[in-house]
Amino acid sequence: MERVMIVNVGLKRLSLVELEEMQEELKGLVETAGGVVIETIHQFRQSFNASSLLGKGKLNEIKAIVMEKQIDLAVFDNRLSPTQLRNIEGVLDCRVIDRIQLILDIFARHATTKDGKLQIELAQLEYLLPRILGMGKEMSRLGGGIGTRGPGEQQLEVSRRTIRQRISLLKKRLSKVKKQRQTMRQRRVNRNVPVCSIIGYTNSGKTTLLKRLSKDVKLQPKDELFATLSPVSRMVYLGNSQQAVFNDTVGFIRKLPHNIIESFKATLEEIAYSELIIHVIDCSDSNWKEKMTAADVVLKSINAMDIPKLTVLNKIDLLSDEKLELLKYSHPQYKFISSTTNQGIDDIKTEVLHFFNTYSDE
Repeated sequence: MERVMIVNVGLKRLSLVELEEMQEELKGLVETAGGVVIETIHQFRQSFNASSLLGKGKLNEIKAIVMEKQIDLAVFDNRLSPTQLRNIEGVLDCRVIDRIQLILDIFARHATTKDGKLQIELAQLEYLLPRILGMGKEMSRLGGGIGTRGPGEQQLEVSRRTIRQRISLLKKRLSKVKKQRQTMRQRRVNRNVPVCSIIGYTNSGKTTLLKRLSKDVKLQPKDELFATLSPVSRMVYLGNSQQAVFNDTVGFIRKLPHNIIESFKATLEEIAYSELIIHVIDCSDSNWKEKMTAADVVLKSINAMDIPKLTVLNKIDLLSDEKLELLKYSHPQYKFISSTTNQGIDDIKTEVLHFFNTYSDE
């Protein structure tokens, strides 16, 4: 198990609660990827250093900690440019990755379906390509003569060409996936079966909710980030002979990389073809209001902001009676459930049934 240091560099001062939330989330990502967090570093700056994000003095401080605590890997919550990545790694003398690379690694671990693996490989290669290009510049500076610079540059050019060819092939395959999903959607439309999509922040309880609604004991929710990558669909009987397809979708997260959203559009667009979106929120998380906005980034990218939405506050079993009553009083427009204890699940079915009955009458 790798010994990991997590580093966050910010331009604005955060409250202690916000800072702890960010650090805890990054720690959770590291643990999901199989690492153990040994040290946590945070620094506020007036501006980012273009070449190394942090100043030389701070980097040397971090280097001393890396050596003292035998750190194998430094994970930056910030997005690092190829130049910053190389320069930081050169000073710290340990492997360095950024948040995007960490998320891509987790996605690669959890991808089990053919479609999911295609999407992850595309996102990884698009992340890698500019870093290969950066290596070319570095090699041309360091190359010192015959047998060094030439073959090195040739090999890098082969790598670039191979990656570009693979990206092109993956995009073609994912285009076929998109067409297949469109065909499946059209079949549902022809059968007059309405569709709900369950969305929400990663680990908010979406899969557990689908398990409760569908009564499918084979669904096995996991208490870890990004446990669901490929859409899972189940037929749910709502009552009065009405049934609907419910889709469980990939979890959202703060600063979800754009290339991941793009790579997953073939499956995320399932949401855009829903009649109703059920937004599941972990209300036991003190930062749940801010995390609600992470969904809007993705919904906007797939033109799904205008789809009717039912907001569900989950994990009420983790709240005190006082906090729960206060939430119900201040947010009467939301539904309150515990997908773990089954509280409020029947209310969700009733609400969805009422929506589709009203929807079909319009």
